[in-house]
Amino acid sequence: DGGAAAGMSVSPALLDRIMAVMEAAFDPAYGEAWNRRQVADALSMPSTHTLVVDCDGMLIGADDASDRTAGGFVLSRHVLDEEELLLIAVAPGCRRRGVGAILIGQLFSASRKRGVNRIYLEMRRGNPALFLYRKLGFEPIGERPNYYRMANGERIDAITFGRSLE
Repeated sequence: DGGAAAGMSVSPALLDRIMAVMEAAFDPAYGEAWNRRQVADALSMPSTHTLVVDCDGMLIGADDASDRTAGGFVLSRHVLDEEELLLIAVAPGCRRRGVGAILIGQLFSASRKRGVNRIYLEMRRGNPALFLYRKLGFEPIGERPNYYRMANGERIDAITFGRSLE
């Protein structure tokens, strides 16, 4: 599936690329970033997938040994005919170039090949990615009050979104 790693130990080079984007993209105040072990453990499960792209939106394969820099990644998990977008990140220097939309478009394609009919995601209220999600057809379907805890202890609501792939 063209650059997707799933159900295997992820290569150290691909994990390095994912972690570099994660560390650059996520504001520590929100505590949303995963650590290296969490990403590696997730990707060791057969139902978890990743796609990594450069700043031009071109896929970087799991075995790509070049020095290409990752511009963004998506991490997802599927069960039966549903998929959850667990994480998406775009490096700050690659933003406003359509990389996030490319990643989600690639996720839609890969998910359809896995027989997925519906994709879900959850985000904190106030996340600037809301515009992108809405533009790509995600609709709010639920809310979890005070779900996320920020580094300073403040609580933020989670909003759940869904989108059909049919």
